[in-house]
Amino acid sequence: MPQLILASGSATRARLLCEAGLDFEIMKPAVDEAAVKESCRAENASVEETATLLAGLKAAAVARRCPAGCFVLGSDQMLACDGAWFDKPADVAAAREQLRALRGRAHVLLSAVVLLKDGSRIWHHVDRAELTMRAFSDDFLEDYLARAGADVLGSVGAYQLEGLGAQLFARVRGDYFTILGLPLLPVLAILREHGMVAS
Repeated sequence: MPQLILASGSATRARLLCEAGLDFEIMKPAVDEAAVKESCRAENASVEETATLLAGLKAAAVARRCPAGCFVLGSDQMLACDGAWFDKPADVAAAREQLRALRGRAHVLLSAVVLLKDGSRIWHHVDRAELTMRAFSDDFLEDYLARAGADVLGSVGAYQLEGLGAQLFARVRGDYFTILGLPLLPVLAILREHGMVAS
C-alpha cells in the first residue's frame, strides 16, 4: 500500500485519522502562514481560496521531502466573522479578546484539504460550518478561560467543540469533523478511491 503522509502538526487531525483506522506518518510543514494570509488579503482572495492555498502549500512543503509514490495530505482551517479573519490566539489575553469579539455572533469555519501524489495535486476539497456563540457573561468567560487553560491556544476559535468549548454555543450548523479541522468523510472517500482505505 502506498505511504500516506499527514502534512500537519495538528494533534486533532492526527487523532481523527488514527481513530478512523488509517496508517500514516506525520511530517510538519514549514510554511509562513501569516505571510501567506497577509498576501492573500492584499490580493482580495477569499477565505476559501486562502485556506486551500495554505493546505496546498503545506502539502507541497512536505512532498518535497518524501519518496516517490507517497500521498501527502495537507489541511488548513480558517475562521471568518463579518469579514475579519481570526488566527490561533497567541496567549490567554488574545483568546479573551477573540471570544469577546465572537460572543453573540455567528462565524464561519472553513476546513480545506489538498491531496498530492508525487508532488502533484490530485484532489482538493473545502467544507464550511456556521457556528453561533451565545451571549455569555464576562464571569462565564473568565471561568471558561481558567478551566480550559492552554487548550484555548490550540484552535483558531479559542475553543474545542468536543470539550468545554461546547458551552460557548447556541447553534452549530455543519459537519462535526469539519469543525474539528478535517472534513474526514470526503478524505476517506478519496483515499478509498486510491486504494489507501479498504472498500
